[in-house]
Amino acid sequence: MPEASREPAPAAPHGLTRRFFGWLALAALVVALDQFVKWLVLSRLDFGEAVPVTGFFQLVLVYNPGAAFSFLADHSGWQRWFFIALALVVCGWLLAMLRHHQHERALPLAFSLIIGGAVGNVIDRIVHGAVVDFLYFHIGRHGWPAFNVADSAITVGVTVMLWAQFRSPRDASRDSSTSENPS
Repeated sequence: MPEASREPAPAAPHGLTRRFFGWLALAALVVALDQFVKWLVLSRLDFGEAVPVTGFFQLVLVYNPGAAFSFLADHSGWQRWFFIALALVVCGWLLAMLRHHQHERALPLAFSLIIGGAVGNVIDRIVHGAVVDFLYFHIGRHGWPAFNVADSAITVGVTVMLWAQFRSPRDASRDSSTSENPS
C-alpha cells in the first residue's frame, strides 16, 4: 500500500482559508445584530420619539441621510448613492486587505467590524433612504449626534486598526511571523 502523503492540504482557491471565512462571519454577525436592533427600534418607536433611559442617554428614532455627524445631510439626495458607492468601494478594498492579513489578529478584526458596520448602513440607505440612528447621549441640551450599532462597529474597527498600525515594530513582526506559519 502506498504511504499516505504528509503534505498539507491545498489551500482554498485564491488563498481563501477557514480563517478568512471566520472573519467574514464576524462581519455578517455585525450586520445581523445591527439590522435586528434597528428592526426592534423601528417597530417600537415613531420618528422623532425619544425614550429616556438615563439622565444622559435616550433611545430615539432619527434618519440620517448624510454621513458621520450628518455631513451632507441637507443636500438633495445625491449623497445617498454617493455614500452607498463609497461604502461598497471601501468594503471591496477592506476585503482585499482582510484576505492579505487573514492570519493576523488585530487588523482582520478591525476590517471585519468596519465591513459589517458599513454593510449595515448601506442596507439602511437602500431600504430607508437614510441611516437609522437611535442611540443618543447628552449632557443637558448638549448631545452627541445619534448613532447606531453599525456606527459603533465602524468606530471600534477604526480604533483597532489605528492601534494595530501604531504598535511597536516588535509586535508587528510577531504578527507577521504568525501569518507565515498559521496554526
